Amino acid sequence: MRIRQLALAATATALLAVTAGCGGSSSTAAGSGGKIPTVTVTVEGVGPIGTDADLARKVPADLRGRGTVTVATNAPYEPFIDFKQEGRTDEFKGLDHDLFLAASARLGLKATFTQQPFDGLVPGLQAGKYDAIAGGITDKKERQQVATFVDYSASGTGFLVKAGNPLGVKTVADLCGRKVAVQKASNQAKNLAAYSKGSCAGRAVEVKEYPENPQAVQALIAGNVEAVAATRVNLVDTASALAGKAELVADPAAPNGWLASPNGFGFLKSKKDVAEAYRAAVQSLVDDGSYAKILDRWKQAPIAVKQATIDQAID
Repeated sequence: MRIRQLALAATATALLAVTAGCGGSSSTAAGSGGKIPTVTVTVEGVGPIGTDADLARKVPADLRGRGTVTVATNAPYEPFIDFKQEGRTDEFKGLDHDLFLAASARLGLKATFTQQPFDGLVPGLQAGKYDAIAGGITDKKERQQVATFVDYSASGTGFLVKAGNPLGVKTVADLCGRKVAVQKASNQAKNLAAYSKGSCAGRAVEVKEYPENPQAVQALIAGNVEAVAATRVNLVDTASALAGKAELVADPAAPNGWLASPNGFGFLKSKKDVAEAYRAAVQSLVDDGSYAKILDRWKQAPIAVKQATIDQAID
């Protein structure tokens, strides 16, 4: 997954609140500490997802009373966020869209998404233009200066090798002394060079850069390199299409890939109570299987995590 860069300087951005794309309904139930709103959304491939009163009580009273969370995003960035219909910018679909709506429903909240320039997402959050940001955003320590992230998936580097894995590649350590194809100027190019320098002890990784990943893969098939390093989730379909010619290395110690970085929903740093409520809501979706169904719908099972976490950036 490419790491989308977010500007941290504040900018004024107009906000247009729109109604979320999944069908839903709401009502109110009594509970300790006042009324607990109940919301139900129907997510394609999952079914109806409704409010858990205990989780809803974790939502700060002011937000619970408002009942709606505004979410800024920047489409298209498939499969995380996209426009539902071509030519319209007020209806959305995608993994982040489905998962955020489902988590919101668990908390008794409705979520409305609005399109914003990508470099305006963090500044707009900082300025209080909206409550959250979503859409395939990598949790990075720099971004944590402004935002608290609920990490709901992780994506790192995978290694594609010839079918049968004749060199016995299991981890990045097995690439020392090998020719490895990467996309030019990618994180893989940078990280492999750093790893080679620090860990390969005279058996350097020969990093060969190609303009695009498909050319790197062709270099492997042609025998010009011994492995391809790329975002693991993107190599899943590649390995499937090249069955009998290439395969994806499975490293049990790094199921999401080497140096996997978390992707998260961002909330204002001062609103950690809101972030914690959403973390608990996402975890409830993990526990009951709804999370897996949402990822399966968008063909993103390889980026699944077992635990929803807060601010787990690795860089």
